[in-house]
Formats: sequence, C-alpha cells, structure tokens
Amino acid sequence: MQARKTLWRNARLATCAGPGLGVVECGAVVTQGGRILFAGAEAQAPGADVAVDCEGRWITPALIDCHTHLIYGGDRAREFEMRLAGASYEEIARAGGGIVSTVKATRQASEDALVAQALRRLDALIAEGVAAVEIKSGYGLDLPSERKMLRAARRLGEARNVLVKTTFLGAHALPPEYGARREAYVDLLVDEMLPALAGEGLVDAVDGFCETIAFSTTEVARVFDAARRLGLPVKLHAEQLSNQGGAALAASYGALSADHLEYLDEAGVAAMARAGVVAVLLPGAYYTLRETQAPPVEALRKHGVAIAVATDSNPGTSPLTSLLTTLNMAATLFRLTVDECLLGATRYAARALGLEGELGSLEAGKAAHFALWDIERPAELVYRVGFNPLHRRVWSGA
Repeated sequence: MQARKTLWRNARLATCAGPGLGVVECGAVVTQGGRILFAGAEAQAPGADVAVDCEGRWITPALIDCHTHLIYGGDRAREFEMRLAGASYEEIARAGGGIVSTVKATRQASEDALVAQALRRLDALIAEGVAAVEIKSGYGLDLPSERKMLRAARRLGEARNVLVKTTFLGAHALPPEYGARREAYVDLLVDEMLPALAGEGLVDAVDGFCETIAFSTTEVARVFDAARRLGLPVKLHAEQLSNQGGAALAASYGALSADHLEYLDEAGVAAMARAGVVAVLLPGAYYTLRETQAPPVEALRKHGVAIAVATDSNPGTSPLTSLLTTLNMAATLFRLTVDECLLGATRYAARALGLEGELGSLEAGKAAHFALWDIERPAELVYRVGFNPLHRRVWSGA
C-alpha cells in the first residue's frame, strides 16, 4: 500500500535551496513516505490525500548542529571560575585541566550514565528544531572509553527521532598516562583504535585538534592517512588559538570541514576554497574563552567558502545547548548576515557532515525533516535571544 501524501499548505517557505534563503510566499510542502515530493508555490503543488493548514507560519529545513561534543562525564564549572579570575585556556590545560579533566570523568562514567546525561542536552537542541547532530568522541582517549562514547552517541540516535553522525576524535589531547610519548599515542590511534572502532561501525568521520596544546600537522596527517585507508571522511579543529596550518592540511585531504578558524590566514582560506572545505564557525567557544580575534569572515566571503555555524557544545569551552542562541552570537560577534546564519545551520551544516543530498533544504527527494515557526520573518530566528518560536518540528513528514 502506498504511503499517503500530505500537503503542508498556507505557509511561507525559506527553502534554503536557491540564492539566499529561497523564500516562497504562499508556499506549500508535499511529503510522502518520509520524503519531500514538492516544495514551492502552493498554487503549483500536486494533489494530496491529507492537508495540514500551517496558518501562515514559516517553514524552514530542520536545523543541523554540525559540531558538538555532547557525550561527556562531569562538568568544568571550576575552570569557568578560573578563567574569570584570569587564567587562560592554555594555562588551564597545561595545569592538568581542560580536556584531560573531562577525560577522567568520562572514563569513570558508565555508558548508561553518559547516555542519560547527553539526552538532556540533545533534547534541548531538538526542542529548537534540530533534526541532525554530529557528536564527537575524544574524552576517552583509550579504546574502551572511546568505544563507550561512540556507542552512547549511537544510542542517542536510537532513543530520539534525530540523525546522529559520529566522529572519532581520538586526536583530541594526549592522555595523561602517555606523558611525553606522543608518537606512541599516535601509533595507538592509527594502528589499533581507529581500525577497531571503524570495524565496529561506530565511526562516520575522523577529526583531530591541530594546535600547540594538542597535535601537530604531521601527527594529524598520520591520523588522516589512516582514515583515508579506511574510506572515512575527515574534518579538523584548526586555527583556534594560533595558526598551525591546519586548514591547509585539511584542504589537502579534501576534508568535509575545518572548524573554529579564528587565526586562519588568507592562504588557508584560499586552500579551503579550492578544496570545497566548509568553514564551521563556533561563536560559543569564542564567547566563552573571551577571544578577541574573530574568524576572517570577509576573506571567507571573498573566496566563496561555505560557512556553517554550530554550538560546539562541550563542558569546557562552549557549554551551550542552544543553536538559536548560537545564530545570534554568530551575527553579533562575527557579523554574519541573517541569511548566512540560517544557511549555516541548514544547507552548509548539512554539507559539513556530508549530508547535503539528504538534508539542509526543502527540495524534492530530500528527507521530510523541517520546522514550523511562529515568526513574521526569518530574521527573528537570529535576532531573538533566549526565546524559542518553534511551533512544530516535523520528522519524516509527521
């Protein structure tokens, strides 16, 4: 028996499919079997079995949070206090805080506890119209703990109607038990951890943290080579605290994205443009760390680099679980336009996850994941702070 066709009528659309937001006044969406059959002017919509009156509301693609660290144990509120007292992110990390402190708490937590804690964070995102989220590992830094994190991430996608993409971030920090044995840890990542986790079907992509307090371009390249052998796409935390040439490295591997990018130079921008690498901007970390050097947005525009925006939700540098607030931060702190913010959380966020053919715009053939908003214009989704105008999140057309 063929699935029913549903007409979502009397709506205004921001399809995110054309130039700008692809606005359609007097629009409609037709869905069937979890897919979009039509998105455009209501007068041109095909017949349907059932109609839903959207009462003039705006419909956008469901939002996508393309960079998060939702799975972790504990919190880092104490470090927040230390930063308020003047300590830098690097000083905290070198004193045994930062990522390593979360590693300890995450290793001690059970898989069930990690799932329960993360569900609260995920639910906050879903309540704002998010239908897809990337979740990184990287707070385990040994095989059992990284496996536990990735398994927990997969379980989130089973517990909720949300698409979860998992990213292996074993090259996040040097675990304390390795001391200064950097090469030995990279050997472990490349020879044991990544092949094992990929073989278990737990890894959708591979990431690394390229920074003076983390891993060099040479070390990250070894991890990326291992990912390439396994047929996995890569992405990179790059140029967050200094310019290490990470964005150019990511471009040389055809990465899905390079993320943070506060210290990105024009050569790195040009390399990303040539390779089609998405720039994922993370204003939550910029805000929390009280950074003063913003990503080179004008250079990204000039070279035509696609810009995505994400929460970077994590316990230390971006304890943020509101993508709508993130959009306001991106506009206020980085001077993105409304269109850039909304496309950055839909079409270009999908591209940053390798999902552009499936999500991110209202187009025939894509998954019927979209959001209905009680707003008068799309700018309200960026303009308001601490206010959620979501009327309904539609998952697979229902």
